[in-house]
Amino acid sequence: MFSELTEKLEGVLKRIRGHGKITEQNISEALKDVRLALLEADVNYKVVKQFTEAVKVKALGKEVLRSITPGQHFVRIVFDELRALMGEGANEIPFAAEPPTVILLAGLQGSGKTTVAAKLARRFRNKGKKGILIAADIYRPAAVEQLETLAQAVPVEIYYEKDSDKVVEIVDRGLEVARQRLFDYAIVDTAGRLHIDDAMMDEVRQIKLRIKPHETILVADGMTGQDAVSVASKFSETLGIDGVILTKMDGDERGGAALSIKAVSGAPIRYIGVGEKLDALEVFHPERMASRILGMGDVLTLVEKAEAAIDAKEAERLQKKLLKETFTLEDFLVQIKQIKRMGPLEDIIGMIPGLSKLRGIDVDEKAVGRVEAIINSMTREERINPDIIDGSRRRRIAAGSGTRVQDVNRLLKDFQQVRKLIKQMKKGKLGGMLRSMLTG
Repeated sequence: MFSELTEKLEGVLKRIRGHGKITEQNISEALKDVRLALLEADVNYKVVKQFTEAVKVKALGKEVLRSITPGQHFVRIVFDELRALMGEGANEIPFAAEPPTVILLAGLQGSGKTTVAAKLARRFRNKGKKGILIAADIYRPAAVEQLETLAQAVPVEIYYEKDSDKVVEIVDRGLEVARQRLFDYAIVDTAGRLHIDDAMMDEVRQIKLRIKPHETILVADGMTGQDAVSVASKFSETLGIDGVILTKMDGDERGGAALSIKAVSGAPIRYIGVGEKLDALEVFHPERMASRILGMGDVLTLVEKAEAAIDAKEAERLQKKLLKETFTLEDFLVQIKQIKRMGPLEDIIGMIPGLSKLRGIDVDEKAVGRVEAIINSMTREERINPDIIDGSRRRRIAAGSGTRVQDVNRLLKDFQQVRKLIKQMKKGKLGGMLRSMLTG
């Protein structure tokens, strides 16, 4: 997500920081490169024009010209304008004072509405909310069955009628169930089409008029770029939407839709889908996203992911073992599993300030799987005391894990390095080690 744009903008900002002062010429040159980077990232051309003009006006203002570090000030202006472009602050779906909160999902076929319905239910369930999914897509083959399968995986209640073709009445009766059972929310999964047409819009409009939802949310495929922006604009004009959920953002290296939708449609992005799993739905934070786009990392999201994935008691236990130098390969395996729950390693690297430039490197996720397989192939005694692993044991472990003896040797060597590092930390020599590594 945004990897291509990040790489290009980092280059532009690095060059502008190298100038002793800001001039109209070097600002114009920088903004020409920014403009090109944004257009290549599939950002709407009108949005690009407004963005670069706003940056230029502020960059040539008296405040910047008087700045001791004008280059840094320019970076701040670009950051502020990016954040403003995507909206101010996070815009999660708010719950109504009087339940159930009714959420109407709309969008084209294939945008991911049905999966998003389940992802929202999973998110709300984790907050202690109880709700229901209402199947209002009676046209797409197996649409109801898909929603039913996803509902069981959450788990969450589902309402559907297989023998009725009156969609508005189905939704109305589903909401009556939600009210009678005192549910906190009801999510309505409507039908989509391959393209916007009058029949689809009219049906969604009729549902909206009847149920008066608290939130009408457009679900759009982020990988379609400017098509997603056009769809958002059209839905906003003809239906009226309160927010957007962009799906498949983990597969979009450009990310132009996220930078354009708010400016074009006026609707804020509520969440973004970053994977197929039910927990792969993130709140959209404009400030954090602007930071990631400019290669500054995203520590807050990283911390939230860590808190969700890592058990606090387990972390405390491992910390004590580290301090006592009793950290074993068994403990190492526990850590690997916790890190994997945080998401792809490449994404985690991109959230760490200073390491975002490593985004795009070939992170071998399979290597982590190999390490797991090697440790799982060991006996408990070998995990606790790897010093006993001789040549014959290494060959057995390699055969049992489907790896090579060299892979086993590498893991054991790396683990010894970790132990050595822990000892240096206890002796207060870590600073010296780091200096020597940095200076060669």
